[in-house]
Amino acid sequence: MLLAVLVLVGCGAKKSIGKSQASKAESAPAWHTCLIQGAVATITTNTDRFSASVTMQAVRDSMLVISVMPMLGMEMIRLEATPTELIAIDKLHGRYAKATFADLNRQLTPNLNWDILQQICSADLPTGNDKARLLYAFGNETIELVINYPPRKIDVPVRVTNQPLKKYTEVDISKWL
Repeated sequence: MLLAVLVLVGCGAKKSIGKSQASKAESAPAWHTCLIQGAVATITTNTDRFSASVTMQAVRDSMLVISVMPMLGMEMIRLEATPTELIAIDKLHGRYAKATFADLNRQLTPNLNWDILQQICSADLPTGNDKARLLYAFGNETIELVINYPPRKIDVPVRVTNQPLKKYTEVDISKWL
């Protein structure tokens, strides 16, 4: 599940977003912070389907925090991202993994990058800002991520501080990739 969060949050976005990324950047609304609460993300693979409420917080060009809350509003998985690094924290199992975009892109096609992840986390998509549907293949697995966005709030206070990691066990991401 931890790898799925790293992979699914942005990997397939290039397919849907990549071609119009440059034109979108030119016409993007000026925002410094963005908060999306109560988005619903559904991940479908060859064998499983998983839905969860998601909160996304962004500070433009600085940091993103994605909180996955599958039940009762309790954060089970947290993804923290900067322009160079991703940290996925599995709070349920007490573990975390770190990766750079280069680490992930050794196995992912199309490549994941900061700009695509930032577009997803701010609902600043060329296809509109109410729904995203992303497809991705990882080995023999087909992965579909659908995000239904509620209205976003821009230029509001957000909490994007790093989660202290000392109480979690680090997992070597290279063993998964």
